[in-house]
Amino acid sequence: MAHTVGFQLADEAATVKMGNQLAELMEQGAVIYLHGDLGAGKTTLTRGVIQGFGHQGKVKSPTYTLVEPYELATANVYHFDLYRLGDPEELEYMGIRDYFSPTAICVVEWPEKGGEFIPTPDLDITLRYVGEAREIEIKSISPRGDSIVEKISSY
Repeated sequence: MAHTVGFQLADEAATVKMGNQLAELMEQGAVIYLHGDLGAGKTTLTRGVIQGFGHQGKVKSPTYTLVEPYELATANVYHFDLYRLGDPEELEYMGIRDYFSPTAICVVEWPEKGGEFIPTPDLDITLRYVGEAREIEIKSISPRGDSIVEKISSY
């Protein structure tokens, strides 16, 4: 059963913190789709998720490489940015299916460009501008997503 929650994110720090909370609640792998205009906070939220799994360094958007892998002690996190993808079939050539293992965390910016080459998400997240702040809507798509959204609702 799909659950949806929404929160106001006052600033960049709040967006990173939300990503940290999501990471905390992912007990196994997950596929997360991120939607929003350029600059809406997709990469900032992803930075929070990746840092939530223990990454200490920079988190950059893989706009030109399509994927940035983070093989960490607690999880393998793969950050995809499909904004510049010309044809979804290119994903097949780069071996995209290999990244989506049952225990990997895959965060996908601009998932609509991936077509049928990327799996259905556990969480479908939309970030929107609200003045200087952001609004986040987190929708569960799978039982794994339901579990995460139920827990984040209680924060």
